[in-house]
Amino acid sequence: MRRTASAAVIACAATGLAVWRVNARAGVQAPAPPASVLAAGRATFEARCATCHGANANGGEMGPPIATRLPSHDDADLTQLIREGRPTRGMPPPGVPSAEIPALIAYLRTLQREPSEGPPPQTFHTVDGRTFDARVVSEGFNDVQVRTADGRIHLLRHASNGRVREVTSEEDWPTYNGGVSGNRYTTLTEIDRQTVSRLAPRWMFALPSAGQLQVTPIVVQGVMYVAAPNECFALDAGSGRLIWHYRRPRTRGVSGGDKNRGVAVAGDRVFMETDNAHLIALDRFSGALLWDEEMGDWHENYFSTSAPLPAGDLVIGGVSGGEHGANGFVVAYEQATGTEVWRFATVPKPGAPGSETWQGNDLQHGGAPTWFTGSYDPELDVVYWPVGNPSKEYNGDHRAGDNLYADCLLALDRRTGRLVWHYQFTPHDLWDWDATQTSVVVDAAWQGQPRKLILHADRNGFFYVFDRTNGALLLAKPFVKNLTWASGIDANGRPITRPGQEPTPEGTRVCPSQDGATNWFSPSFNPTTGLYYVQTFEKCSIYTKRDDGPWQEGKTFLGGSQEVGPDPTPARVLKAIDVRTGDVRWTLPQPGPATSWGGTLATSTGLVIFGEESGSLVAADAATGQPLWSFPTNQAWRASPMVYEFDHHEYIAVASGSTILAFGLAP
Repeated sequence: MRRTASAAVIACAATGLAVWRVNARAGVQAPAPPASVLAAGRATFEARCATCHGANANGGEMGPPIATRLPSHDDADLTQLIREGRPTRGMPPPGVPSAEIPALIAYLRTLQREPSEGPPPQTFHTVDGRTFDARVVSEGFNDVQVRTADGRIHLLRHASNGRVREVTSEEDWPTYNGGVSGNRYTTLTEIDRQTVSRLAPRWMFALPSAGQLQVTPIVVQGVMYVAAPNECFALDAGSGRLIWHYRRPRTRGVSGGDKNRGVAVAGDRVFMETDNAHLIALDRFSGALLWDEEMGDWHENYFSTSAPLPAGDLVIGGVSGGEHGANGFVVAYEQATGTEVWRFATVPKPGAPGSETWQGNDLQHGGAPTWFTGSYDPELDVVYWPVGNPSKEYNGDHRAGDNLYADCLLALDRRTGRLVWHYQFTPHDLWDWDATQTSVVVDAAWQGQPRKLILHADRNGFFYVFDRTNGALLLAKPFVKNLTWASGIDANGRPITRPGQEPTPEGTRVCPSQDGATNWFSPSFNPTTGLYYVQTFEKCSIYTKRDDGPWQEGKTFLGGSQEVGPDPTPARVLKAIDVRTGDVRWTLPQPGPATSWGGTLATSTGLVIFGEESGSLVAADAATGQPLWSFPTNQAWRASPMVYEFDHHEYIAVASGSTILAFGLAP
């Protein structure tokens, strides 16, 4: 049996512990805990924790080091960890009595330390005759990552005669979709239809405690940045070796934020959103926090999950909370300082233009969240941002009208946030078909003339092509077979709705399902084939309407529920859409229950890379859909692939489960 702190030690500490706890609870700057408190904490640590984590908290045979992890946990976080443990990761609750926890935490604070700067600088000699001094950050047999006196990271590879050579990426992927246009398309040529059979894993990196990742990796100058909720990891993109790790505690009580889809890099800053709806900037070489701005108050049901978008000298973000009655907005900050420049409300205030489209009392908690990453056209200097569904999505009794700007694509002037144009895909949405799908900016011929287009496959089942300069609708056509709610789109761009498709207390069958004909998983477009590649769902839902009562803090605000219906049998189908006609040129059905959420990547070499339903990463012929290569990860996809070039070789990377996998051609 494990012994506890002795009664004598506890009794000796009682008075000092009581005073110290009162000060701590009051939030005052209390002096260092009395020696008796630390003695009691040490006794508890040695009895309950040291066997696994080592007497100095530097790790042992049965547990990891915790000394450098302690600074990123506040006292409340540690209290919860001590009480509950982490059973799913092999750490049962240590059984510390509640009365002993404050003293234990006080003692742990004496053991904590920030990660050291590493060993003293050493001199490196390069194969091209240069010499420089740097500190080693991390090192393996073949690779070494160093930091020079100016704070910058350099990635080295060991060569002969004790020399090193510096490596980096020649083709970066700095934002969520690679470029700000929103299109996952690469002109790299090493991996093609002939060489793809040699594609094999080159390295992997598991994110501890991350759960199932939805992130897209970012690569800039050879460093890969990947995110989990409130965490960012910087990795050597050629080996996966960790360079630095930023972490802040999860926010207790926040309505969501249990996922993070990635970061963005501009200049020397990494931008990411936190679970409690903050947008932060980190130094991309060290992970140091540079600024931290609150987009929305999480107590009002705001949270954030997706990657921000750099645009010019601004960085733009959005918020989640639509299912919880939080009104959405798009907000822009100066990249250098974090100063807010503008914000655009997606639910107009009473009396403002657009508020007349909300008849009833649901305007105060209308939803229309802005949680997904937008696109940007630098030439027009216009940002295109997708907007989510209205709150109380299955019951529109108290929000009669179109409910602008829910389910819209917004075109916003980048400098001012002024609305240039908008299009609403599903007016008065009753089916949770938010428009938070990637809108792809392309320049292509349209009816024989060059035109600035934007492509959007919507959750409601229609594929759209717009002139992005003015929002003119050029094409709208169904891209799924099972579509019951509308028969088409009229000359004014409005859906021609069918009767009997509103949710009812008894339940109404509607197609597509609540998951949509597609969703936030990434599409891609190949300008050579003229095809737009998108993963789709063929399934329907039974929508049920109810009255949930008034909005409440921390609660969902749905107005009903839905469940996937048995008819048709749910199916996941990759489709290639001809953007000039809207015709589906080929399809690739995938076996499985149609519950995965992986997107696509298109290559100039005639491939489309995607995560297929049964858990394999697949490369198919972009012209025909014929599968050419696959690798079974045996994970349900929640992320989309990306590509970069490192040390003159092409890599494809994707998040699978809690692991980042990087693939390259085998020698």
